[in-house]
Amino acid sequence: MSKYLFLFCATGCLGITAEIFFTAVYDILQGRAEIPLMLKGQSYIWMFPIYGLAGILFPPIIKRLKEWHVLLRMCLYATGILAVEFITGWLLDITTGQCPWEYKEGWHVLGYIRIDYFPLWALFGLLVEKTLRYLMRLEIQPE
Repeated sequence: MSKYLFLFCATGCLGITAEIFFTAVYDILQGRAEIPLMLKGQSYIWMFPIYGLAGILFPPIIKRLKEWHVLLRMCLYATGILAVEFITGWLLDITTGQCPWEYKEGWHVLGYIRIDYFPLWALFGLLVEKTLRYLMRLEIQPE
């Protein structure tokens, strides 16, 4: 397996896992969980390749920003993630007729992104950075 295919799959799995956990906790906090603390989250099949993009897009960014302050890196990650979320949501909308996540509450932009999720995306960006730094140190060689 090539290095980038491995990183694509790793960040795809990381993103899906984080999203399922987040949606489960969010439903519990909103009182929408059937059984409290059951952690029944949700995601969409489209999210695996979208999160997988981080395995390809993040490594060169991480290398360039490694000396920058962590808060600045987090803000850049969140901005980039929101941009990718908007573009992929828009592309899914025009190709399939709907954006699967379609935000209807909070500070959203056309239903594609929620600006009030900026801090969460910043934290997720840092998680992706730390995960990719670790995985890139493993020096995975193609077979």
